[in-house]
Amino acid sequence: MKRYLTLIFIILSVVILIIGLQINQHWSSIASWGLAFISLIFATYYTKYIPNDRHDEKNEKNP
Repeated sequence: MKRYLTLIFIILSVVILIIGLQINQHWSSIASWGLAFISLIFATYYTKYIPNDRHDEKNEKNP
């Protein structure tokens, strides 16, 4: 499940930006960009859980 969190946070940041920029309130765009930035930080954190296929192939060739 952790390997899908990167994709989930990227989609969440896009949704936050779309909704936040559609609302025409005084601080809504600043808040939406801030929340999108935080969700992108979480997305970059969870990239370490994405499996690396090349690393697995290298381990199989050299036991």
